[in-house]
Amino acid sequence: MKVFLNQLKEIANTVKQNKKLRKRLGWGVAVFLVLQVYFVRELIAAELLFGLLFVVMLLLAGIFYVVGTIGERSLDWAEAGVRVAGTSARRGYVAIEEISKKPFRHPHSESAQ
Repeated sequence: MKVFLNQLKEIANTVKQNKKLRKRLGWGVAVFLVLQVYFVRELIAAELLFGLLFVVMLLLAGIFYVVGTIGERSLDWAEAGVRVAGTSARRGYVAIEEISKKPFRHPHSESAQ
């Protein structure tokens, strides 16, 4: 461990004494920090876009669900309406058949004799 610390001190002394190396190292650290900030911004932007896409998909799924539910309910209501209309039509047909089978005049009326 002492050997590593000694090597680290030597590197620090060379950086401290060499102006060109200090300048390059400063620029390298600055570029590294700027890139880190840039990548964080990119990640935040990507997360916001992903969240927006998720909300859009959620809204579409909700709309499809509501439309499907309304369609099922309307089919139930239509079925009930068709049953009522069918019963009414059947009664009307029976009534028309009954009326059509009756003669217009009674057999013992004046014009029939």
